[in-house]
Amino acid sequence: MMTDIEIAQSVTPKAILDIARGAGIDEKYIELYGKTKAKLDLSLLTDLEGRPDGKLVLVTAINPTPAGEGKTTTTIGLADGMKRIGKSVAVALREPSLGPVFGVKGGAAGGGWAQVVPMEDINLHFTGDFHAIGAANNLLAAMLDNHIYQGNSLNIDPERITWKRCVDMNDRQLRVVRDGLGGRTGGVPRDDGYDITVASEIMAVLCLAGSISDLKDRLARIIVGYTYDGQPVTAGDLKAQGAMTALLKDAMKPNLVQTLEGTPAFVHGGPFANIAHGCNSVIATKTAMKTADYAITEAGFGADLGAEKFLDIKCRMAGLTPSAVVLVATIRALKMHGGLAKTELAEENLEALERGIPNLLRHLSNIKNVYKLPVVVAVNRFPTDTDGEVEYIINKCRELNVNVVLSTVWAEGGHGGEALAREVVRLCEEEQGDFTFSYELDSTIEEKIESVTKKVYGGIGIDILPEAKQQIEKLRELGFSNMPVCIAKTQYSFSDDPTLLGAPEGFKITVKKVKVSAGAGFIVVLTGDIMTMPGLPKVPAAEKIDVTDDGRIVGLV
Repeated sequence: MMTDIEIAQSVTPKAILDIARGAGIDEKYIELYGKTKAKLDLSLLTDLEGRPDGKLVLVTAINPTPAGEGKTTTTIGLADGMKRIGKSVAVALREPSLGPVFGVKGGAAGGGWAQVVPMEDINLHFTGDFHAIGAANNLLAAMLDNHIYQGNSLNIDPERITWKRCVDMNDRQLRVVRDGLGGRTGGVPRDDGYDITVASEIMAVLCLAGSISDLKDRLARIIVGYTYDGQPVTAGDLKAQGAMTALLKDAMKPNLVQTLEGTPAFVHGGPFANIAHGCNSVIATKTAMKTADYAITEAGFGADLGAEKFLDIKCRMAGLTPSAVVLVATIRALKMHGGLAKTELAEENLEALERGIPNLLRHLSNIKNVYKLPVVVAVNRFPTDTDGEVEYIINKCRELNVNVVLSTVWAEGGHGGEALAREVVRLCEEEQGDFTFSYELDSTIEEKIESVTKKVYGGIGIDILPEAKQQIEKLRELGFSNMPVCIAKTQYSFSDDPTLLGAPEGFKITVKKVKVSAGAGFIVVLTGDIMTMPGLPKVPAAEKIDVTDDGRIVGLV
């Protein structure tokens, strides 16, 4: 059996200029990065303002398990399936972080015969966007520490600095550091730390900004710390926003690549959904909607994280309304939610499936009843899935008046996504949603967190620790109460306990810390044991990656 990278390398991609022409994008907007990838000038979106928007389709999933769900693969295969049935379509995806690529998860360019290419480039450096984000983040950190060293005219309290440096790598050694230890000319000693680049507020800012001027304004609002008398200090106070924008000027431009079947793919931005808001850039999504009749996009991890933030944060800020939602699941993963070990998934087990399917049904109910959007369940079928197990899922979803479509895009590419494509088109054309958010912005911070906990997670309430209570009160005093909340929690469970699989009940979410991302425009709520700097596993995926003598990358999955 061919690996993902072998499949990707077996297909000769079209010239990116041909992909652009097929999407109606004039060559004057194209900035080539080789023959198979390009950036698009920001003037393209401005020039397309008069064109009607295509229909927006969100692909989300159940809570992930080691058995795999295939959300990105389904997103790509669905787009190729739509193209095969004669629809004008584009796909909008996040860029992969090097953290998962070299860690546990591997790349994020799809899988099997449903991939975006050039797969190696997309997973490794791509067009340099993440490097630019890291440079802008660390420039701000350097200017902050230099300001303190040079006399601290802003009266910044070194003990209340909130801005961290970042690197796009899983490196637990950098979670907590003490720096400035170089003596009199080596800076001011203080406790510090690193975040992974995808957790940087700069990443969220870039993904939510609508223009260069909006980017600059958002960067200026970033809070880096507080003065001795408790007042916020911003990047604007440090006069850093201009230079940061200069570093991010090209990174703001969306990237154009293609699927294995030549469908246009806008791959841009990559915030994690368990830490940040988990969606590709607003600019990429809007460009896809302006250049195609159907724009297929995805949000990170399960619907309790990615979809909730896509709908409550991104759609709210960007004025987007999805026409349909695809909820991805595998029978294998549902059986793991039902308590089976990964080694026991090949045998039919309706009892385990019955225990695990509430996870799917709660996500399904949320999309239908909380956000009031049309939805279809896409089941990635594995050879070990039995007809009885498939029939069980179909019947359970039918009780909620939702169709189930079997997807075989990993093995068959767009051909395996045609049935799903037809159902998505039917939903977009025949079903009428009544898109609603899970909370209102004029609610208190506590009410927003509790609303998501009760309506989306299925919990009974929240416990706010004393430190978080003080932080919420401070944010209220500073006038940040009317922002949406971005809840950082485990991706493995509806709760903040990763061991509570399925659809747990009777739990509370423990709020440990609350901080504002003033540039991004949301309040970050930290729960459970979420870390903004992951670590590598005992056997990192990096150990398998290599380069042959002729320059071909191998071992990337």
